[in-house]
Amino acid sequence: MGAYGGPPCQAYSLVGRSRNLGKANYSAENDHRHFLYKEYLRIIKERQPTVFVMENVKGILSSKVGGEGIFTQILQDLTDPHKALGDATPGKKYRICSLVTGQSFDPGDDVDKVDPRGFIIRAEEHGIPQARHRVILLGIALDEQGCVPDHERIPFSREVSTKHAIDDLPNLRSRLTKQQDDSEAWYKVVMDQLDELRKEVDPGAEPKLASEMKITWDGIFSSAYEVGALRVPRRKNDGRTGIDELDRWYRDENLEYWLNHDARGHMLSDLRRYMFASVYARAYKTSPKGHQQFKLSGLAPAHKNWETGKFSDRFRVQLEDQPATTVTSHISKDGHYFIHYDPKQCRSLTVREAARLQTFPDNYFFQGNRTKQFHQVGNAVPPLLASKIASVVFGVASTRVREYESTKLQSSISKPEPVPA
Repeated sequence: MGAYGGPPCQAYSLVGRSRNLGKANYSAENDHRHFLYKEYLRIIKERQPTVFVMENVKGILSSKVGGEGIFTQILQDLTDPHKALGDATPGKKYRICSLVTGQSFDPGDDVDKVDPRGFIIRAEEHGIPQARHRVILLGIALDEQGCVPDHERIPFSREVSTKHAIDDLPNLRSRLTKQQDDSEAWYKVVMDQLDELRKEVDPGAEPKLASEMKITWDGIFSSAYEVGALRVPRRKNDGRTGIDELDRWYRDENLEYWLNHDARGHMLSDLRRYMFASVYARAYKTSPKGHQQFKLSGLAPAHKNWETGKFSDRFRVQLEDQPATTVTSHISKDGHYFIHYDPKQCRSLTVREAARLQTFPDNYFFQGNRTKQFHQVGNAVPPLLASKIASVVFGVASTRVREYESTKLQSSISKPEPVPA
């Protein structure tokens, strides 16, 4: 009845294409990854589903092979898989539709008249607390008259901030690496770092930054945070977002623990950067970038390319009043790109916080070590968005089932009764 999938994105993503530029004698025409979508096409040809969904990164819209856009070729091939794969036997043809706009593409349509951007789903516009942009195509089989049933679109929703999603989870302090790790040691390390930063900030030149540092200094004294664990005791009303749809989706009233809410360990130099970055974000409502804003002593990492601008986003705060940036599997390597907005916690996000930004329900338990847990989170399509897509697909499939049953009934009614011998 239906199929869901997507070809590997490495050949289409901007990061992957940037890496390819650095390879000697690289040729997109000879990179088989550009054509792996044909494996999905083969499955559609063989199974002939009533409806299918194909997902990929936004970079697929600008990726080129031989000077020609690969996306328009994919669109054409998806409308007629049999023809695209050189099979002379006629098979199902498809209309390729957007899940959020009226954009569609039929067999034989002019590719120059289609706006590929109409197939982009911006997750933050649909109730997901994360700016995740993906190209998602809905393929619907044409009937004998070349028509498809009307389908719903994913509704637009209010923007959900990072704070909405994770602020009511238990506050945690970071762990310490390469030294004694307990609450007393952590407070001393963090306060020493903050004290040194405060001495370097001129209140006259940067009053907002100085003020936020003072607020953080006072607040740390009144906080008493644990480091978290695989299971953290949960109070009955913990974790509410104030948004009905999200609360219904996330929460499980029978759940007694927060799962996978365990702080990472950070070395002293990174704690200094995290503290500065989160205080800066509170003061200026933006995450600091590069050496021009990470200008206080001890903030520049030991990286030869730091001042070139190539790594200006190496340390990034997830701003509390905006949706998070795209959660990817890179979060498994370090937390530099996913710094918590609360400077008093001075840490990167936990697996559970990242999972909430991805809209995993609170009762979803991630197995394996922390690296594997982050991989599971970062590689997923946000489950709430997937559910909304599934609702559209179910509507199309249900309509087709009703059409089939109606046709079958009409056929049986119109069939003449046999004449008795």
